[in-house]
Amino acid sequence: MPGKRQRLGQLAEDAACRFLEELGFTIIERNYRIRAAEIDIIAKDGDTLVFLEVKARSTLSKGGPREAVGIVKQQKIVLGARHFIREKGLSDSRVRFDVVALYEKNNRFRIELIENAFQAE
Repeated sequence: MPGKRQRLGQLAEDAACRFLEELGFTIIERNYRIRAAEIDIIAKDGDTLVFLEVKARSTLSKGGPREAVGIVKQQKIVLGARHFIREKGLSDSRVRFDVVALYEKNNRFRIELIENAFQAE
């Protein structure tokens, strides 16, 4: 049985996908995993391949969702993105790394898309 954090995370990912689709994104894959990394959502925004990290918070006591994607997490997402691109033969794709920040209050989400949240180094 999933705990409160896992339920919040699943609800947040579902809400993020609906939000992105409303913005015109096409969801390609969810929860893409390799041994060293996981990417919450992979989508297309026009001709750009977008790797998205979903961060939700019900309280800001540990900081906001935006601050939760530190350098180590960024490096793992980039590693996963490189693997996905190689695996799917998409080396000519334009790529972007975004964060979807969700703030939960009274069982409702306020959603913010942070485009180009970080770059691949």
